[in-house]
Amino acid sequence: MSAGARDVVTSVSPYVPPPAQKLSINTATVRQQWKLDAIIDGIARHGIRGISPWRDQVAELGLAETARRIRAHDLTVTGYCRGGMFPAADAAGRLAARDDNRRAVDEALTVGAQCLVLVVGGLPAGSKDIAGARAQVRDGVAELLDYSRGVGMPLAIEPLHPMYAADRACVNTMTHANDLCDELGDDGLGIAVDLYHVWWDPQLPAQIARAGKKRLLTFHLCDWLVPTRDLLLDRGMMGDGVIDIPAARALVEAQGYDGMHEVEIFSSQDWWKRPPDEVLATCKARHLACC
Repeated sequence: MSAGARDVVTSVSPYVPPPAQKLSINTATVRQQWKLDAIIDGIARHGIRGISPWRDQVAELGLAETARRIRAHDLTVTGYCRGGMFPAADAAGRLAARDDNRRAVDEALTVGAQCLVLVVGGLPAGSKDIAGARAQVRDGVAELLDYSRGVGMPLAIEPLHPMYAADRACVNTMTHANDLCDELGDDGLGIAVDLYHVWWDPQLPAQIARAGKKRLLTFHLCDWLVPTRDLLLDRGMMGDGVIDIPAARALVEAQGYDGMHEVEIFSSQDWWKRPPDEVLATCKARHLACC
């Protein structure tokens, strides 16, 4: 175990490991080494019970084949990545986003996902109007809810770190995500809590409590490295960075969250270069030791 891993374990006393069966793997964690069929088989071979696939990988393997393989291994699909990207420079772009998001809802249903994760999008090309982009996000989520509620697929808004406000997501805090749930209604709408994006927020404990069990749809794990060499592709393995992951787990569990813990690691300089079986084995070990 790394020094960072030991530091995390000792930050909570006494440390109680999470149940091993709570571990889920977001397929981005080993996407550079394996295609989706190998990821599904590898997750099952390692005795991991949850998976969260990405749409581009599903499209490559085929939606029906993906669903068949997941069912064959009896895996829980903790989320489907991803819908969103609502803002656009014109009506045609917004219409295209609407149609694509409805397809994402249908795909999530086919693979049996517990929720469709929404990375909502940032500024349209050429725009500096972040308030306008946020208004488009609100309207886009509202319109998608009319569809997703009808078919029974929950939507999970994922607040992203403010460094992504311009290009990936202009919803950057749990507070903003909760505000959207308040405005649009939390029937079929909640939040994806990704620690990489929200760990720094002094309002995090209060906003997790505000969300409550009903809105806490999925919980993503990784670590924040110091230094971080790439703000997108240098996420840390749990225990190697500065996030107090057990404390964050305690916050969501205090609200009654009893779902799985989804490891999502983008790591072009480290974990994506390692043998994927080593990565999955490390995820299992760190989940028990550091989360």
